[in-house]
Amino acid sequence: MEHLTLGPLTRASGTVRLPGSKSISNRVLLLSALATGETRVRDLLDSDDTRVMLEALKVLGVAWRRDGGDCIVTGVGGNFPNKSADLFMGNAGTAIRPLTAALALQGGTYALSGVPRMHERPIGDLVDGLVQVGAAIEYLGTPGYPPLRINPASIRIDAPIRVRGDVSSQFLTALLMTLPMASAPSGKIQIEVVGELISKPYIEITLNLLARFGIVVERQGWERFILPAGANYRSPGEIYVEGDASTASYFLAAGAIGGGPVRVEGVGMSSIQGDVRFAEALNRMGANVMAGDNWIEVRGTERDDGRLNGIELDCNHIPDAAMTLAVAALFAEGPTTLTNIASWRVKETDRIAAMATELRKLGALVEEGADYIKVTPPASAAAWQTPADGIGTYDDHRMAMCFSLAAFGPLPVRINDPGCVGKTFPEYFSVFAGVAQ
Repeated sequence: MEHLTLGPLTRASGTVRLPGSKSISNRVLLLSALATGETRVRDLLDSDDTRVMLEALKVLGVAWRRDGGDCIVTGVGGNFPNKSADLFMGNAGTAIRPLTAALALQGGTYALSGVPRMHERPIGDLVDGLVQVGAAIEYLGTPGYPPLRINPASIRIDAPIRVRGDVSSQFLTALLMTLPMASAPSGKIQIEVVGELISKPYIEITLNLLARFGIVVERQGWERFILPAGANYRSPGEIYVEGDASTASYFLAAGAIGGGPVRVEGVGMSSIQGDVRFAEALNRMGANVMAGDNWIEVRGTERDDGRLNGIELDCNHIPDAAMTLAVAALFAEGPTTLTNIASWRVKETDRIAAMATELRKLGALVEEGADYIKVTPPASAAAWQTPADGIGTYDDHRMAMCFSLAAFGPLPVRINDPGCVGKTFPEYFSVFAGVAQ
C-alpha cells in the first residue's frame, strides 16, 4: 500500500493488547543464544527487527524453533558454532550493535551490513570501545558507520573501557551484554561512560535482563559499571517479553485526544521500560490517567474544549515515546517544548528534522535545535492544513504511527508508506482503527 488516508476522527475508546517490546525482544534473543541451556521466550515480538535477529542467529549456528506463540532458543554457551558469516541486519539498531560486540569476542570473521539508512547510523563509539580491548574491526565504507568486517582477535581486558554515552545508549548496552564473556586478570571488567548518558531507562532494561541470565552488574551512578569477567550466561528457562511501552504511547495519546477511555494491556506500573512514564507526561498535559501493574488507561481532559495543555519536558527518560508528544502537541493549548532528544538525530531517520517538516505541513509552527523541538499548534481549525503530498514517513515506523494521531484534527490525513510499521507492529493500523473512530 503506497498510502493510507485516515479521519477526520472524533472519538477513541477500547482496549489494546500490546505487541512485545522490540528492545526487550532482541536483547532476550541474544542473551538466550549466548546462555547455557534452552530458553522459552514468551510473547516475543514478531516484526522485521526481530526476524533480522533470528535470521542472524540461525546463520551463526544457533538453533531456535517456534512453538505456538513461543520461541524456544537453544543456547550455545557463549560460543557461536559458525566462525564465518555475512549478516544482513536491515535497519535494526537493536540487533547490529549488540551482535557487533558479541562477534568481536568470537575469534571468527564476520561481515555486517544493512539498508542504506543503517550505513548512515553511527557505530564508531562502540567500535572504539571494542578496539580498546584488542578487537580487530574494519570499516567497509565510511569510517564510523556500517558496513563492518570483524576479524579474529585476542581479547583481554586489563584497563577500564571508555565509551561515549551521549550519542546512543545502544553502544553501552552492547558492551554490557557481551563483555562478561571476555577475560580479565582481575576477574572484573570496568566500563566508564564519557559524557552524559542518554536514554538511561534502556540501560535499566539491559541490566534487568542481564540479571535474569545470571549476570549481575554493579552500577556506580551512570558513570561506571563493574561487570564479572569470564562469566557464564545461564538460561532462566522461561522469560516473558513485556508489551511495548513505546507503542503504548500512540493508543494512550489517542485516549487523551479522543476522550477515551483507552486501555493498553501488557505494560503498567511494574514495567521495566522507561517509556511507560509517557503516561506521566500525558497527565502533566491534563489527561486523566489510571494504571495498574500490567495496564494503563487514559481518558480525555477536564477542559471544556477537550484540549491538552502545552508543556516543557526533558525527555531523556522517554526518548522514543517523546515523538508521540510532538504530535499530541497539535491538540494542546500553547506550545510544547521537548528537550534532551539529540538521539532522535541518529535513529531510523533524523527524527527531529522529519518531525519538524511534517508538523509544519499540518499548519503547526515548529522550532528545532540540535537536541530540542518546540511545537505550537495551529491557531484554529481553519489554520489546519492537509498536505497534497501526504505525510512523509521516511521508512520510519514511529513517524507513521505518531502521525496517525493527526487524524483527530479537522481534516483527513494521508500517511505515506504505512507498511513501514512492519519494523515493530505490522498490524498497527488495523488495531488503531479498532479504537479510533
